[in-house]
Parts: sequence; structure tokens; C-alpha cells
Amino acid sequence: MSELPIFSIMNSFHFGLFCVYALAFGRFAHGQAEKGERFLCTAVPIGADSCPVPPEPLQSSSAQEEELRNTVMQLRETILQQKETIVNQLGTIKELTSKLTKCESASDSSGSWRKIKQDTMDDVPRDPNDTVYNMGKTMQSLKDRLENLEQQQMRANVSGVSFPNELRDLLQRRLGDLESQLLKKVNELEEEKSQLYNETAAHRQSTENTLSALMNRIKELEKGNSGFRSPENFKLSFPLRTNYLYGRVKKSLPEMYAFTVCMWLKSSSSPGIGTPFSYGVPGQANEIVLIEWGNNPIELLINDKVARLPLSLNDGRWHHICVTWTTRDGLWEAYQDGQMTGSGENLAPWHPIKADGVIILGQEQDIVGGRFDATQAFVGELSHFNIWDRILRPQDVLGMANCTNYMPGNVVAWADIDVEVFGGATKSPAELCEDRLFSS
Repeated sequence: MSELPIFSIMNSFHFGLFCVYALAFGRFAHGQAEKGERFLCTAVPIGADSCPVPPEPLQSSSAQEEELRNTVMQLRETILQQKETIVNQLGTIKELTSKLTKCESASDSSGSWRKIKQDTMDDVPRDPNDTVYNMGKTMQSLKDRLENLEQQQMRANVSGVSFPNELRDLLQRRLGDLESQLLKKVNELEEEKSQLYNETAAHRQSTENTLSALMNRIKELEKGNSGFRSPENFKLSFPLRTNYLYGRVKKSLPEMYAFTVCMWLKSSSSPGIGTPFSYGVPGQANEIVLIEWGNNPIELLINDKVARLPLSLNDGRWHHICVTWTTRDGLWEAYQDGQMTGSGENLAPWHPIKADGVIILGQEQDIVGGRFDATQAFVGELSHFNIWDRILRPQDVLGMANCTNYMPGNVVAWADIDVEVFGGATKSPAELCEDRLFSS
């Protein structure tokens, strides 16, 4: 801002001071003229070397001198007050100019701020309400200063000295410009805030869509769509003899008077492969159990009654085994790799298999669903565990063992969705016929 009006105002006040002194001496001269005396004014040429000697001042009365002295002192105090006021106003104008420069700089930097915001990846800018609030405070401060200046003008008017209209108009114009720039900045910030909200909403929607897709994928995996070639082409692995690795079949059994259980087993554990599966019901944890414990042969338990089966499975190769039983006379049969290896009778005759129990893979149950014994745990791999509520024909068992015919169980069918694993037991893809051919 140019300071020319300020210097003009200062010169005007100096000229006023000169006029005041002139008026004062005019009154003094006029007082002397009333007594018949007067002053003479003589023109002095430009090239004159000296001024004419003024006449000696005439003595005035003490009352008139006191009145003139008081008048001069009052005028001097008024002029000093106005000088101080002008200096304060000059500082205020400089401060307003600085504020305006900052506002213009903030307006110029809004484009670069917007560019920086676009270059960031998913960075959320700060809320522009703080900027609007700070600019509002600055605007209010400027208004307060303007009101201060107007009050000073009113005081100056009361004292008989007019406030410069140019300065007041300049301040009002500056304040109007600041108000316009503030409104423009507020509108820009509101637009940026709306744009930011839309971008945030779109980002949130994208995140929700991604999470939904992930949840759907997890559900598909839980339902068995885990990359297995088919739902039954998987196996369970029990690498350690512990009391916490096991699998659980989600389905239970109905009441049955005959059954066939078939599965693929691979184990090299000794002594004894442990318990491939057990079925417990309330009141009888050993309703159906297949176990090889210690140096004993493989045993089939039904209602805690025992039959020894002529099976040999701990050579580290895949073997297909089936066991059949009927409540009529307690007849049973055992098959290994499609061939019957033994049969017997009087195994829990006329006892119906109870319903609504728990099927555990890899552990023997001392209570329904738990209290496992590590010495009886199965160590190895297991697959294609199926149960039927009837006795299968020998040719059906042979077809499954030779991989020429696959028959899922009509009571329990081997499916990924129906088998859970716990304690470190794992599921993995399995192609048993290919693996068996390769190992042989």
C-alpha cells in the first residue's frame, strides 16, 4: 500500500499548525491595534542579503498572554494526539496489508494443495473447517480494528479535527476485498469437503465390496471349494501321537442294525497304528471303535465287545479296508485291499447301534467327544471314510479297492464340508489311486 496519503496528512497538519500560530499572532496584533499601534509588512526581494529589522514587539497585558499561551498549548496537545493517532493508523494499515498478503498467498497455494492431495494414495486430508474458523477469527479481528478506527474518528470529530476520509475509504475497500476473498475461500473449501466426502464414500464402498468378496471366498472354502479336484479328493494327516490332534465328522449316525465302514489308511507307526476312528454315544463311549493298540492286533469294538481282525496296515503304504457287521448273530467280515481276510460271529449280537453319537477320526473316546489318550492316537494318513447302513457285497468292496468304482456312504459320505480338523491335524489334496500306483 502506498504511504503517500499519510505524508499528505502530515503536511496538512503542519500547515494547520502554521495557521494556528498565524491566527494567534493575528489576535495579538489585533489587540495592539486597539490601542493605536500596528505592524507593517515589508516585501523582501529574492536576492536580498538580509531581512529588514522587525520592530520590537509590543508588550501585552498579562491576561491576554495567558489566554494565548493556553490556546497554543491546547492546539499543540491536539496536534500531538492526532500525530499519535496517525502513527497507530499507519501500523494498522500495514498489519491489514500483511493479513491481505497472507490471504492471497493462501488462495494461491490452494491449487498446489489440491495437487498434493491428488498425488497421495488414499491419504485423507485434514478437515477444512479449521481453516474456515481461523479465517473467520481473522475477519472478526479486522472488523474490530475498523470499529476502533471509526471510534477514533468520532473522538477526533468531537475534538474538532476531521479524520481523513481517504484512509477510511481505503480501509473499507480493503475490508470488503478481504470479505470477498474469505467467501470465495469458504466456497472452495466447501466444494473440496464435498469432493472429499464423495471420495471417502467411494473408498469405503470399495473396501466393503472387497471384504464381502473375501467373506464369500471363505464361505466357499468352508463349504469345500478349497481347490480340491472334487469334494472327496482330500486326506487327513496326523503326524504325531498326541491327545489333541484329531478330526471330527459333523454328521452323526441313525439307529442301525447293520453297517459297513470303509476307508483308506496309510501308516508306518509301531507298535500299533492307534485308533483310525471311534463312535461314542451317551452312556457308551465305545459304541463302535477300530483300534490297534500296542502289540495287540487290530480290534473291532461294538458296545465295548471285541473282535480281533486279521489286518496288517503299518507298512507305510495306502491300504483300503472295510469292516461289515450285522446285529443278527453278531456276524462280521474284514476286507483289506478288496480281499476278505477274516470273518466271525457273536460280536454284540442283537444289539442295535445307537443314534446321535459323535464320530472322531484319529482318537479313541473315553467320554463322548473327548478325554483322548495319546497312546491310543492314530499316526498316519486317512481318507475316504464312508459308512453305509447295510452290508456291502464283496464285488462292491473290490471295485472301490481297485479304483474302478466309487460309492459314497449313504449314512456318512466323505466330503470336505463335513469334516473338521483340530490340534494341528491337516487337510490336503489326495489322489489315492494315483498315489497307490506310484508307490507300488
